[in-house]
Amino acid sequence: MSLTLAEMAVEVLTTADGRAKTALSRRHAAAWRAARRGDTPIAVGTANPPMQPARPARPELANPRDVPRRKPGTTEGRIALLHAVAHIELNAVDLHWDIIARFSHVPLPMGFFDDWVSAADDESKHFNLMADCLEAAGSHYGALAAHAGMWRAAEETATDLMARLAVVPMVLEARGLDVTPGMIDVFKRAKEAEAVAALETIYGEEVSHVAYGSKWFNFLCGRNDLDPKDAFHALVRKHFHGVLKPPFNEEKRADAGLPPDFYWPLTEEV
Repeated sequence: MSLTLAEMAVEVLTTADGRAKTALSRRHAAAWRAARRGDTPIAVGTANPPMQPARPARPELANPRDVPRRKPGTTEGRIALLHAVAHIELNAVDLHWDIIARFSHVPLPMGFFDDWVSAADDESKHFNLMADCLEAAGSHYGALAAHAGMWRAAEETATDLMARLAVVPMVLEARGLDVTPGMIDVFKRAKEAEAVAALETIYGEEVSHVAYGSKWFNFLCGRNDLDPKDAFHALVRKHFHGVLKPPFNEEKRADAGLPPDFYWPLTEEV
């Protein structure tokens, strides 16, 4: 009996090892795309995703204040940076499958599921690029402590699809557009071509993930007769802890459908 898309999502969420999780993610994404092109579609279905995804025994998850800060001008610092990005990408794999499984009961166009399957597939590739870079540098994912709070946004928005879209792609992933150019420069200065190429791939593809968030957020606002800017501000202030911090990559944010009047007002405490 073939799995529904929601069941595929739960399979990924309940797989602990990073390489195994991303391999399964990519297989399910390929199966979904093939079914969408062919005559044997896969049902979206419904499922009960875990509140937290399965995780490997390593890395140790620590409070952000307890994760050691290393200078990016050193080899150790660049390894720590790659490790941090790998951890973000692995969480992103789960976030994108989670939005499929957790909100599969919501009546939505099939394009919604196409977009998040595509995003999950991209993030799986991104994790493996970072893991390859770590291994080339003599390290591996799990060798260092990692941020324990990465899943907090998913838990905070587990019952509200609009809040999930506002906080995860439109705030957290948009932040990646702001900081990735600086990371690319770090590895360019160190003449580490493999890491530069990997980060440039990630940078190019993350714009579409922010755009998916913006597109479906605006779709739901239209369905519910809400002003998108006002709804975005209210949901971010409710579910995101803290203010947004400039500088912002205004060009790439605009490419992803995020105008400045969405995020600049959120730099100030209310």
